[in-house]
Amino acid sequence: MGWWQVNADTLAGSRFVVSPLAETFASLKVLHAGTGAHPGEHAWLAAHLPAYRAELARAPLTALLVRSGLGKEWIADFLTPTPREGEPFAEEIARVRHADPAAARAHLTLSLAGPLPAALHRDDLPARAADLLTYVWEETVRPYWARRRRVLEADVLARTAQLGQGGWAAVLDAMRPGMRWLGGNRLQVNRHEYPPREISGARLVFVPVTPQRVGWVAWEERERYAVVYPCAGVLADGGEGTVSAALGPLLGEARARVLVLLDSPMSTTQLCAVTGQGLGSVGRHLRVLLDAGLVRRGRAGRSVLYARTAAGEVVVAAGRGRDARPAGESSPAPPLPRPIPGAEPPDPPSA
Repeated sequence: MGWWQVNADTLAGSRFVVSPLAETFASLKVLHAGTGAHPGEHAWLAAHLPAYRAELARAPLTALLVRSGLGKEWIADFLTPTPREGEPFAEEIARVRHADPAAARAHLTLSLAGPLPAALHRDDLPARAADLLTYVWEETVRPYWARRRRVLEADVLARTAQLGQGGWAAVLDAMRPGMRWLGGNRLQVNRHEYPPREISGARLVFVPVTPQRVGWVAWEERERYAVVYPCAGVLADGGEGTVSAALGPLLGEARARVLVLLDSPMSTTQLCAVTGQGLGSVGRHLRVLLDAGLVRRGRAGRSVLYARTAAGEVVVAAGRGRDARPAGESSPAPPLPRPIPGAEPPDPPSA
């Protein structure tokens, strides 16, 4: 297993960072694999995979570069510079473009676990990689970035709340497959048999991305280390929050979306991040849904979390079933929701 030695001060000073380039590289990995993890990724691939493959067909050398850089156990390091707080895509991609050509070739040799193809013995590999990543950003990520950024920020909020409830061990154990806190200042970052690394005193960041089944680690010398992990699946699924044609007119589009999103508990702050609605709007929708008995409220540490009740499940399922029913065919009316027995009067929603 691969593990890092991390002292308490380094862990205490670590941060969550949202990175456009990390999101772009994760999307590149999904495009390269050609398979999605959930309906949202399937729809995204259907929209963008043909054009991506056509782009590589026009540039066979770049296609070879991608295949070489995405090794089975190692990614060429120059493709994944360590994210920094608040860095825009233009600055991130510049670090890829200006990577040392000799170092890039060495990284590719490592990811291949074998000799570098003769066609890749050239100095423009970093520029080619930067051009492809820019294409992926502009064509397949940037059009969705506003929503994806809200999803990533919601994941950070959830991890931060988990940190307050269960400490770093709980957060790290749940971050991605193969990662767990071993105790004794040791953080297992993957299941590969790599030599341990002493990172105490370095800058450590955790970087969520929306594509599922992806993740990697990155570092710059001994100064900065990053763990890139897939955000919570309930948030990442692009189909999340889709309001049925029947449910929208009944509750209103914005309120219906809040109800649909509550497959699993979320705070008002998370709902604001994912929906883009203001705190006051989300609070009003939750108050109406609470009064109707369609959602319930529970406290987890200092956070108040909301989730659908059984009655809320019936309403959402009935709306989805109505959408799937042939035109003109009626559906049985769901039972009317009732307030939760013994429920306390609602107070103003909080994060």
